[in-house]
Amino acid sequence: MKPTIGFIGGGNMASSLIGGMLRANINAADILVAEPDASRCQMLADHYQVHTTQSNTDTLQCECVVLAVKPQIMHQICAQLKPALSTTAPLFISIAAGLMSATINQWLGDNQAIVRCMPNTPALVQCGATAMFANKATSSLQQQQAEKILQSVGITVWVANEDQLNAVTAVSGSGPAYFFLLMEAMQQAGEKLGLETETALQLVLQTALGAARMASEKQISPATLRQQVTSKGGTTEQAINSFEASHFRNMVMQALQAANDRSISLAEELGKL
Repeated sequence: MKPTIGFIGGGNMASSLIGGMLRANINAADILVAEPDASRCQMLADHYQVHTTQSNTDTLQCECVVLAVKPQIMHQICAQLKPALSTTAPLFISIAAGLMSATINQWLGDNQAIVRCMPNTPALVQCGATAMFANKATSSLQQQQAEKILQSVGITVWVANEDQLNAVTAVSGSGPAYFFLLMEAMQQAGEKLGLETETALQLVLQTALGAARMASEKQISPATLRQQVTSKGGTTEQAINSFEASHFRNMVMQALQAANDRSISLAEELGKL
């Protein structure tokens, strides 16, 4: 029985997806990973019991091929695959940031089924958020296949317009770094206020985790949750007032606009490779 899901690239995101798929009861025998590094191939085979190969074209026997390579080498990978695509037509799932589906389609040849995804790094701990876009050649069944793979490492959402993935990049793709920066700043502030480093770190991490769980599980908006914990004349109100006086919301908007704009320019640059 041949594998049904192929991966081109066996790096961290591919490993995360494979681990999530196995936890979602997808059979390891159904997965084939193409990776040029022989030692990496052996590690993947030993750790996950998946099939491995050093030939990218071997993955074209699969129903679905996940393109898990850096955007800068995608053109080279597509050039390797294109000659063999006259006899096979798998679904391609790209997790390469910035590369438009039309560009990938052009590199592979016309009328390829492509789902472009924007996952984020918490997928490494099965807590990811992935936005997905399907081109017109992708069937509803193929969309379901892509969704099943990405849902193994977190939540998925579909966008109707591929340009929306630029905003997704700004919000969730780059988003974990924003929270890391806030946690870093809160830890440093706690230390300056007299806490030991480890104490400040533990308190910040647990507070961030607790706040995220409350927001995701209580089905109450973040704005309402903030209001509920902000007592009139209390300590939280003083902190929130300080944030607002420093134009915190405008800072966030400007930061996300910068990330959105860079996503657009990256797509333009990569399309010219």
